[in-house]
Amino acid sequence: MYSHIVIGAGILGTSTAYHLAKEGASVLLVDRKEAGRATHVAAGIICPWMTQRRNKAWYRLANNGAHYYDTLIPELEALGETTTGYQKVGAIALHETSKIEKMQVIAENRFPEAPAIQQIERLTADRVQQMFPLIEYVEDALFVSGGARVDGRALRAALERGALKQQAKVVEADASLIVVDGQVKGVRIEDEMHYAEQIILTAGVWVNELLKPLHLELDIRPEKGQILHLDITAEQTEQWPVIMGQRGLYLVSIEDGKLALGSTHEKQLDYNLQPTVKGMHALLTRALPVAPALEDSKINEMRVGLRPYTSTSLPIIGRLATHPNVLVANGLGASGLTIGPYLGRELAKLALGQELDINLEDYLPQ
Repeated sequence: MYSHIVIGAGILGTSTAYHLAKEGASVLLVDRKEAGRATHVAAGIICPWMTQRRNKAWYRLANNGAHYYDTLIPELEALGETTTGYQKVGAIALHETSKIEKMQVIAENRFPEAPAIQQIERLTADRVQQMFPLIEYVEDALFVSGGARVDGRALRAALERGALKQQAKVVEADASLIVVDGQVKGVRIEDEMHYAEQIILTAGVWVNELLKPLHLELDIRPEKGQILHLDITAEQTEQWPVIMGQRGLYLVSIEDGKLALGSTHEKQLDYNLQPTVKGMHALLTRALPVAPALEDSKINEMRVGLRPYTSTSLPIIGRLATHPNVLVANGLGASGLTIGPYLGRELAKLALGQELDINLEDYLPQ
């Protein structure tokens, strides 16, 4: 029997399992490796400080999440996990001057509670082009040196290996809840029963499949995101900063000579992962006026993932009121790689009865 079973091994679930195992808990992490997992698709921009989103409950999570990387990455490296995919390269916002001025005020006001920002600087067009040579059109730009990028696949794998090193068990399989007399007792994996004191559901857009035996449904809906990966002729691009532009445009150098161009935000009712001409057109229409040299790049792949969203755009975190031994965390949307590692630590604390850094009343699943 395990103390905790975690279903869903994206960045959030894997972080939860890692932090539980680090505290000595007996942990089983189960995942069926869905093709559309958001963690495996996202470009991983860690820079919440220039956003004009006014939801304070969301920003607290995002700010804490961005800062938590300064704790988590050295911790993983001490375990021998040096391939985390995380790198502070800075972030440049490209917008019209009126918006850049607002973003600068927002970032400067947030600085006292966000030292990870490091430095805030207005950039000339020449300076932007020095830092990211593909950019040819700049009206105005703001640079935050503490901005970072993270490869979700690499970080998730590092967290999983870290959990295994601390005696967690990981299984690739489909799982369903074992319900006895209305109480959740564990999970069924193929023909085997695995029992646990607490069950933790971090299954993204697929969580409601798990909850059907309990006749419950969380406020989670899928959002399709398409991201274009390009091969470019430039070399030594790995140190280029993240570019955050208008209409949701971003450009991220994911490794030397390879660039991620994102991203679409498509509300949908199903789990369709088919890339579309409409999606590719939307991405290129945003990017080419800013970086026309991308016309000569080669298409490497079109990644498609499903982000879990709630109707309030706030994550849900906590115990199910009718089944207090079942914990859920979900709905991180496009902020999954910013918030997920930190929220995994908080979810582990909740499961272990430890004091949390966050106020759960802001995020209750009911």
